[in-house]
Amino acid sequence: MARVLQIRRGSSAQNNNFTGMPGEITFDTDTKTLRVHDGVLLGGYPLARADQVTSGDGASGGAFDINSVPDEFWAAKIAQFAAAPITSITHDPVPVRATAYVDYIFDTDKTPFHVGCALVCQTPDAGYSVGDSVRAFGFGSRCAPAPNVFRDASGLHVRMMIGSQTPWVAHHDTGVATNITAGRWSIQFRLYC
Repeated sequence: MARVLQIRRGSSAQNNNFTGMPGEITFDTDTKTLRVHDGVLLGGYPLARADQVTSGDGASGGAFDINSVPDEFWAAKIAQFAAAPITSITHDPVPVRATAYVDYIFDTDKTPFHVGCALVCQTPDAGYSVGDSVRAFGFGSRCAPAPNVFRDASGLHVRMMIGSQTPWVAHHDTGVATNITAGRWSIQFRLYC
C-alpha cells in the first residue's frame, strides 16, 4: 500500500492566525494554496497556483517578457550593485597567434572591477562569420580562461596566457569545442571601470 503524506490544513482564517515552524508547509482549504512558514510571520507566505501567475503583460498563464520590466527597475538595480557611472573601455582586436601570451596595454589610470574577453572571427571558421564575437572559448583543456591584469610603468596590462595550447571555440551550430586556426581569430579585451 502506498504511503500518504498529509500536511496541516485549515481555512484562510485559521492559516492567518497560525505561525508555523521554519520550513513548515500548510494547506489553505479556502484558496486551495500552500503557505510556507518561517517561524516568525503570522500566516506564513502564501504560494500562487499556476492559474494565478500572470506574465509581464498581465495575461494569465503567459510567458514572462523581460521587456515589460520598467527602466526604473534596472536603474535602481545598477545603482544598488555597481558604483556609478560605469564605463567600459575596449581596444581593437589583437590577433591570436602561437605565442606564450597576448598582451594589451591600456592607457588608463582607472582600476577595473571586471575584465572581459572574447575571440573575434576574422575569417569564417567553426560556423561563425567575420566580426562575430565569441565568449565560449579556451586554450587546450582550459575553458573560459581569465586574463591576468597588472599595472607597471607602461600602463595597465591585460594578458591572456596561451602557451603551446591549441585555441578552440564552441561551434556556432553544435556548441562542441572546435579547434580553430589562430590566424583566423583575434582576441579583444574589455575593461569595466
